[in-house]
Amino acid sequence: MTSVARHYVLAAGGTGGHLTPAFALASELERRGHHVALITDDRGAAIPGKPDFLTAHVLPAGRFGKNPMRWLGGIRAVMQGRAMARRVYETFQPSAVIGFGGYPALPALLGAQADDIATVIHEQNAVLGRVNRLLAGRVDAIATAYPDVERLKADHRAKTHLVGNPVRPEVLSLRDEEFPAFTADGLFRVLVTGGSQGARVLSEVVPDGLAMLPPALRSRLQVTQQCRPEDLDAVRARYASHEIPAELGTYFEDMQARLADAHLFIGRAGASTIAELTAVGRPAILVPLPIATDDHQAANVREVVKAGGARSIRQHKFTASELAKQIQAMAQHPETLANAAHASWNCGRPKAARDLADLVESFGGAPIQDVIRVGASERRNAEGAPAAATRDSV
Repeated sequence: MTSVARHYVLAAGGTGGHLTPAFALASELERRGHHVALITDDRGAAIPGKPDFLTAHVLPAGRFGKNPMRWLGGIRAVMQGRAMARRVYETFQPSAVIGFGGYPALPALLGAQADDIATVIHEQNAVLGRVNRLLAGRVDAIATAYPDVERLKADHRAKTHLVGNPVRPEVLSLRDEEFPAFTADGLFRVLVTGGSQGARVLSEVVPDGLAMLPPALRSRLQVTQQCRPEDLDAVRARYASHEIPAELGTYFEDMQARLADAHLFIGRAGASTIAELTAVGRPAILVPLPIATDDHQAANVREVVKAGGARSIRQHKFTASELAKQIQAMAQHPETLANAAHASWNCGRPKAARDLADLVESFGGAPIQDVIRVGASERRNAEGAPAAATRDSV
């Protein structure tokens, strides 16, 4: 643990994919004795999993769609958010601001650069996101989750650091556990999720695909599937018609326990999903979201697919028969599935939170600089200006 407590601000857009690694970094920095604050938007403030110690500052986030008529409003919101962020920095005095992508990160990082505060961006996907592309040339460091990231300019690679994508501690704790025994006559446990809201294509295809497996494999199935609320009854009826035991729900609080027991995962290819699968070492059949920005989910799967830890099926080819064929190829022999699990595990980067925290700390002030900063703060107090806020009062 460092001997000097510093202040850091994390800025992340309002999706779980951006917030989950931000929460993991916040926990690691707090464990090291630092004070951490979060800048996000209304959606981000509602994402579950935020550590209790982490104070959230909600800023307006301007969005820039394809309609230029809306850009003026987006620019106005960004400038308003930038001014609000600078007011946070005036009292909190961060050593660095770390952006995780999404529109709320933009005003926070612009405000930091205006105040000459060090800035770092973390890219979770295998394609550099829009906000990160906009800021890549101006930040002090770029942290990536993959060794090859599309849209990352060659002249930015000197300040690029491969750290991985931080995952939740409760998931990371499963890394040293053995892959659950998969025998020729034992249960075949399949976990199906499509993100926080499920995915309709999985609800439509997976039950029928599992029903097409050879009887010796199908009879051993035990399925857990996350569905959209409006799809729940229809999916339940499909499994019942196929006589396949399935536990369905719109949300599972103990998802890490279900992941620990799973022999095969079927779902989307979001960055956090792949980070957790590879952290634990679980074979997967992944269906990249076709409307994902810059098709980044298709890029996300390449490393683990190449290693042999997963198979990828484009959504327009994701049929019941194709799914059954891919499952049979992976699970026909126990050693095939175990080998895929090991390949997935080898792609994991379990030290991502630690390595990202190390990078962030490299931009923290040296002890003498902290003394100077505190002294300056005391002089401002004497002159009637506000002092730097403590963590509890931010």
